[in-house]
Amino acid sequence: MSRVNLVILWHMHQPQYRDPTTGRYLLPWTRLHALKDYWGMVKTLQEFPGIHATFNVVPSLAEQIQEYASGQFQESWFEIAFTPAEKLGPDAKREAIERAFQVNENFLRRWPRFGELASQVRSGGAEASVAQWSTRDWRDLQVLSQLAWMDEEYLSADPSLKALSNRAEGFTEEDKALLKDKQRELLAAVLPEYRLAAARGQIEISTTPYYHPILPLLCDTDIARVSNPHTPVPQPPFRYPEDAREQLVRARQFHQRLFGQPPAGFWPSEGSVSEEALQIAADLGFRWFATDEGVLGRTRNVGFWRDASGYPENGRDLYKPWRVKCGAREMYGLFRDHYLSDLVGFVYSRMSAEAAAEDLHRRLRGIGERANGEIATVSLILDGENAWEYYPENGREFLRNFYGRIERDPEICPLTVSEAIQAAADAPLLETIFPASWINANFDVWIGHAEDVRAWELLRDARDAFERAKKSQVHGGISRLDEATFVGQRVYDAVLAAEGSDWCWWFGPEHGSANDAEFDALYRRHLTEIYNALGEPAPAALSLPIKRAPERGRREPPSAYLNVMVDGRESTYFEWLGAGLFATDRRSGTMHGRRSVLGELYYGFGPKHFWLCVDPLPEAVDELGDFQVRIAMWDSRETRVTLGVHDGKLRECVVENAGLCLLRPETFLSAAYGNILEVGISRELFDLTGRKGLLLNVAIWQAGLPVDVLPLEGMLEVALGEENFAWPSDQPSS
Repeated sequence: MSRVNLVILWHMHQPQYRDPTTGRYLLPWTRLHALKDYWGMVKTLQEFPGIHATFNVVPSLAEQIQEYASGQFQESWFEIAFTPAEKLGPDAKREAIERAFQVNENFLRRWPRFGELASQVRSGGAEASVAQWSTRDWRDLQVLSQLAWMDEEYLSADPSLKALSNRAEGFTEEDKALLKDKQRELLAAVLPEYRLAAARGQIEISTTPYYHPILPLLCDTDIARVSNPHTPVPQPPFRYPEDAREQLVRARQFHQRLFGQPPAGFWPSEGSVSEEALQIAADLGFRWFATDEGVLGRTRNVGFWRDASGYPENGRDLYKPWRVKCGAREMYGLFRDHYLSDLVGFVYSRMSAEAAAEDLHRRLRGIGERANGEIATVSLILDGENAWEYYPENGREFLRNFYGRIERDPEICPLTVSEAIQAAADAPLLETIFPASWINANFDVWIGHAEDVRAWELLRDARDAFERAKKSQVHGGISRLDEATFVGQRVYDAVLAAEGSDWCWWFGPEHGSANDAEFDALYRRHLTEIYNALGEPAPAALSLPIKRAPERGRREPPSAYLNVMVDGRESTYFEWLGAGLFATDRRSGTMHGRRSVLGELYYGFGPKHFWLCVDPLPEAVDELGDFQVRIAMWDSRETRVTLGVHDGKLRECVVENAGLCLLRPETFLSAAYGNILEVGISRELFDLTGRKGLLLNVAIWQAGLPVDVLPLEGMLEVALGEENFAWPSDQPSS
């Protein structure tokens, strides 16, 4: 096989969560991800000295980490989490419940007491918990909600934290004080760890425009019409290329102060590029940028469709650095393998760590085997924080398995971006670059919906107000509102923060979270700060939400017993009437790119069977081809059902119970697939002794890889008992 130069770039990013007026952090995600991800991601590399990687650190993120590390910060959730439990008031308790359970189900399963408290809130409601929980309950919630975000290395290596984690409940105020000290210790260690790794030559640290804006849209929002002529854009357009330049200037200056040298390259926010934006970057001294394969495909008018093994058509174009003409200068461009990056981001979390690492390693070797004697430079680029909560142990076992395999393979050479460029002396030239982002090779996520356009209009109006004020206050050729003055700095800082990409990430239909309203309000506060600093009244429009309330997922318990004819179709209107329902909000939240195949799950009980109906999304199933449906249920043991669909027909059925494969599965299971999948599972397979409920999930797999799963984050809890139209629990014998 040919040599593979592997470029791994982990992108670390959170928006500016600090309220510009009060200075308080309105959301805790920078602190929590600093505790869970940022330190450990680079620290783990120390175990694998042969692995070189690039870490892209957004300046507005690093600035917040610095403030947290100093201890001089104000954040409501931090204060509530470490307040003596007996002193929590009703409002603080409500916020604690709201914040504590914004976690992946993996955290709740890891500490059963945490899951128990979550179940009480789900079943009884937040207000009942506020009224009824004991001081012990609140203290356990405080500690577990913070312990869940502590780095895996700290939890396993620090004796006091390990003891705290193992105890898992019954915490004291002294335990909370210890955890608070450990959080401060870890927050202070994050940025020094990056400097140490860079000093030993194992990592390269790159940057992003300061507040993570979409640079091409700052230069000219009309550029969005190039990639999608139907994209709605504000009129008149937002057109401030000087702001794009300032975002990059500030990023370089901050990076120099923090890490001791200017960055050689950058990941443009969301991989967003245009000729004008890259020319600004080249003029400022950037040597390289990275973006997605979709941008390269649109630039060269080629596609990267994958064959059955995942190898792309036109792979020779993709697996190399390119020189890109940027005005009178050139920059090197790397284009990420979208398919491999998405496997890490969305698929491998559903596999064992060893199997996932082996699969990724095998695919990299497969690229080398088809490179025909040329060096293949493969760019694996993705978010370095949000994917890991879906993995067991925050992805550390997967990373160790993968890094170990790569380090032992003499044909794969893991390099930083600058090292990969140095090894590509004969990189071909691109005379131009297509303007687009990494998502669908356009800018629609940030400007493709009426909510996005409204956000840009409000930003444009505030930016124009600043420009008018500067011009109206010129005396003797000097403006009292110049960016160098105190008031000018205050206004311009608010402008630049409002230009960040994250606000429009949450506007429009593509993404949603429990914090939508807070993101909306924070964006409008940045805009209001511009007018306040100018001494002008803020427009009334800034008091109105931009984001429309989303339609959230539904979860309904059974309201009747069922009697189902298993034939793969809804035989009568009444067949599934009264069934329990689980239908999740399919928007992808913080991470973009999850593939949705499963629509709704219906479930319920009959005298001798548990009934399940899987209602897939028709278009998605048609595109899928052959696939497997894997059903997992837990009582005191695990039952697994695997159903294979080939050529649109159900042709495979495997049932495993308590680790044993049943020789005659049809004795215990009936299944049929038509426009829906219907399944009946015999009560004989379940051990309900002392159980209050069952756990259930359903997954779609294709070609040995998981494609989609419901629920997205963990297990569906199915309550037992006649009051829930379910089987009663079998009482343990005395």
